[in-house]
Amino acid sequence: MKYWPLPNSYDDKLPKGEMPGAFWEERSGAFNCGVDIFAMEGSEVISIDEGIVIDSGKFTSSENATYWNETFYVIVKTKERINYKYCELSELYVSIGNKIPAGIPIGKIGKTINPHNISDDAPYFVREIAYSDYPARLHLELYKAPIMEIRPYIAGNYEGDIKPKSLLDPNVYLMGLRKQLISKV
Repeated sequence: MKYWPLPNSYDDKLPKGEMPGAFWEERSGAFNCGVDIFAMEGSEVISIDEGIVIDSGKFTSSENATYWNETFYVIVKTKERINYKYCELSELYVSIGNKIPAGIPIGKIGKTINPHNISDDAPYFVREIAYSDYPARLHLELYKAPIMEIRPYIAGNYEGDIKPKSLLDPNVYLMGLRKQLISKV
């Protein structure tokens, strides 16, 4: 059984097209590699499917842009050879090599943008996120294994024109989970 990754999300609908947080949304010359699911800061993220943690690390940091808070990512590889990359986490509960079942907490979402450090030259989408009603979110990316290196890439945004072949649209995978969530309410 697969699980909705953010039980405390504000909405069970996923952003689409040109909506903020939509997969492949154009962002100041780059494209969103995942989908953003909005929730309160500190909300727990649970594993969608069982798998093995194959990577984790820093996702955003003020070292790269003054307006970023420090957040982390974790990648879980499933037996179906789908890699789930959970991003913008303030805290991780799992480590590389852990075998995790579906439905367990793997971390908490944080607030990526620090609105007090935004300058006039910050990209529009950054200002939009910082001053929105939903500044905290899970940024979720999906890849076919093996993950091919995606460059140039920074904090969930691909700066090329052609969508990488290993990158998958999370909406396709999450749509059925959203329907399960609705039917349980």
